[in-house]
Amino acid sequence: MTQLILASGSEIRARLLKNAGVEHDVVNARVDEETIKQSLKADGASPRDIADALAEAKARRVSQRHPDALVLGCDQVLSLKGELFSKPDSVERAEQQLKALRGETHQLLSAAVIYEDAKPIWRHVGVVRLTMRKFSDEFLAEYIDRNWESIRHSVGAYKLEEEGIRLFGKIEGDYFNVLGLPLLELLSYLTLRGTLKA
Repeated sequence: MTQLILASGSEIRARLLKNAGVEHDVVNARVDEETIKQSLKADGASPRDIADALAEAKARRVSQRHPDALVLGCDQVLSLKGELFSKPDSVERAEQQLKALRGETHQLLSAAVIYEDAKPIWRHVGVVRLTMRKFSDEFLAEYIDRNWESIRHSVGAYKLEEEGIRLFGKIEGDYFNVLGLPLLELLSYLTLRGTLKA
């Protein structure tokens, strides 16, 4: 089997691949995500294009050092009415984000790009629509207090696989995309190309 490298430090992505029986190594890609994001936003790029570009930047960076491997770069972008959200850098920022999302429907865009021989050979962007319920300020404060150490690493300040599920009233789309990896599409591609046994 061709070596697969996950160009991400995300524990959840690594766990999803491992649980699916996909052998892989992890090499964390060092890219300046915020600079790339701000540059693309200034050029009027869509949230979908920004997610794709960030995933590609990670795959490209690691592929340059491991040209014989399949390198999987991933990124996730949260968009509310065209505004992009990032991982909150403070409790106050998490509170602001969640108040903005409360009672609204936003999109999570999960991009994946595979590089081989320093060239892109596959890409996919999965989209999920999520509607937050109208929770109270008291619940919000207690939620952030209980979950801050976890949610500060998550775009939008929530994790559906944890208590964050209680913030939502409706979710439309693939759960794996919520977790940051279009897993079904990735597995289909790896099977079609013969990397995984059919």
